Amino acid sequence: MYRLLSTILFALIILTSLLFPLSTSFRHVNTCRTHCGNVSVDYPFGLKYGCGHPGYRDLLYCVNDILMFHIKSGSYRVLGIDYTYQALTLHDPHLSTCNSIVLGSRGNGFVVEPWRAPYLNPATDNAFLLIGCSRKSPLFKRFPNKQLPCKNVSGLGCEDYYRCPAWGSIGPTQVGLVSGLGPPECCAVAFEDTGMTQGINLTKLECQGYSSAYNLAPLRVDGPHEWSYGIRVKYSIQGHDEFCKTCEATGGTCGYGGEDKSGITELCFCGTHNSTLNCDSAHLVESMSMTSKGILSFSREVMTLLSGLYITMVLGSTP
Repeated sequence: MYRLLSTILFALIILTSLLFPLSTSFRHVNTCRTHCGNVSVDYPFGLKYGCGHPGYRDLLYCVNDILMFHIKSGSYRVLGIDYTYQALTLHDPHLSTCNSIVLGSRGNGFVVEPWRAPYLNPATDNAFLLIGCSRKSPLFKRFPNKQLPCKNVSGLGCEDYYRCPAWGSIGPTQVGLVSGLGPPECCAVAFEDTGMTQGINLTKLECQGYSSAYNLAPLRVDGPHEWSYGIRVKYSIQGHDEFCKTCEATGGTCGYGGEDKSGITELCFCGTHNSTLNCDSAHLVESMSMTSKGILSFSREVMTLLSGLYITMVLGSTP
C-alpha cells in the first residue's frame, strides 16, 4: 500500500512539473502606441521595442508629442508618414532653404546604417543641393577634367536655386571645376550619386551646407521659393508584409521579439499570448494552456489528498 501511494505521488509530481511551464509560457501583454502628436504611427513603424517591423526598431521616438526619426547621421523631425506611397517626410533644423542658407557643416545630411539600407533610402525624386564643397571633395575627385556630377534631379537644380533670396549675401560663383577656379558654390546630386555607403555626409564630402527638396509630380511650382524642402525617404518592408497581414486578419498586432540582431523574430501579439504565426495558433496554445491549468489544479488537489492519507497511514502504523 505504501509503495502504491509513493508511486502515485511521484507520478503526480512529475506531471505537475511538466504542465507548469506550459501553463505559464507565452504570456505577454503588448500595447503599441499608434500616434505621436498629429502623426499616426502604424506598421511597419513602432514607438517602443517590440512594436512594428524589426527593420525599423530604434528608429522613431515621441518627444513632447513631436515625432523624431534617428539614424546614423542624426535626428530629424517627422513631418508626416505617407502609408499609401510608403514615404516619410523629414526636416533637418540645419537644412538650407530658399530664405536661409546654413553653413559650417552643421546639417545632418543623410547617412543610414548599412543594415538599414535595404529598408530606408531617399526617394529618387529627392535632390540634394550641396553648398560650398571643397575642391578636394571626393564628389569631384571622381570626375577629373570631365563634366561635373552636378545636375538637375526631377527638375530641381542649382540654376534655379541660385535665384533664392538667401544667396544675396553669399554671391554664388557658377564656375566649373574644369576652369581651374574651383567647383561651383552649389552642386545638385541624387542620393545614389554619392554611393549608398557614404550617403550625404557633409564632413566626408567636405561641404559647408546643403539643401534638400523633392518633387511631388504632377505638381508644378513657380520657382525655388515654392519647392517642397525636406528629405523625402522611401521605406520598404522587403516583401515580408504577408506575416503582418495574416496576423492582423486574425485580430493580432504585428511586432517582434528577441534580444539581439541574430535572435530577433517577428511576432503576432494576441492579447495575453504571442505567436510566430497568427492569433489562431495563439488561441490554440491558450486553450491548451487553460486545459493544462485544469489538470494542474486537479493533480495538486489529488496530491494533497494522497499526501494527507500517506502521512496518516505512516503515523497510524508508528508504535
